[in-house]
Amino acid sequence: MIAKTPAPPYYAVIFSSIRTEVDDGYGATAQRMVELAKQQPGYLGHESVSDGMGITVSYWDSLEAIKNWKANTEHVLAQKKGRSTWYKSFKTRICLVEREYGFEK
Repeated sequence: MIAKTPAPPYYAVIFSSIRTEVDDGYGATAQRMVELAKQQPGYLGHESVSDGMGITVSYWDSLEAIKNWKANTEHVLAQKKGRSTWYKSFKTRICLVEREYGFEK
């Protein structure tokens, strides 16, 4: 589903990743991170796809909200597990959304 975001400007965090073969609770942790992110002040929505490479884009109202999410205690633990176990590689990009347009039937 395409996230319903407010009129720009707002921020997008693009997390691109390639997984290892190890599951070790990945699915449950990923779901918990979604639930937890939704509770964070400044969270606007997210979109996620996975087909060999995973891409999750989360939307935030400020850089401060992104900083606070990155520092969330449970999220920090998940980040550590990601580096040690779940990901072969990943990249995070933070972007300012200045303009958007779309189509919906």
